[in-house]
Amino acid sequence: MPDDEGHPAVAEMSLGPVLSALADPLRRRVVRELAAAPDGTARTCSSFGLPVSKATVTHHFRALREAGLIRQVARGNSRMATLRRADLEQRFPGLLDVVAAEPED
Repeated sequence: MPDDEGHPAVAEMSLGPVLSALADPLRRRVVRELAAAPDGTARTCSSFGLPVSKATVTHHFRALREAGLIRQVARGNSRMATLRRADLEQRFPGLLDVVAAEPED
């Protein structure tokens, strides 16, 4: 059962939703950038500089959160995103390595 913020538990993370979230190149970019940063790095959604509207950024981060790829925490009037690295490695070993190795578009 997802927690109050919409983050699924590790056992609830399914490959279909994860792959669906990763199907979008902008969402893969977010995951790659978080994967390249030190573990536990938290960034605001706007810090990624995605070339889309604020509403579309919100949609992308919701898709990543609901699939279990990121964890979001409210910080004042923004939300901080961190990669669920350990959870992803436990549930889908090697998946982050594949995403992180993808060349930039």
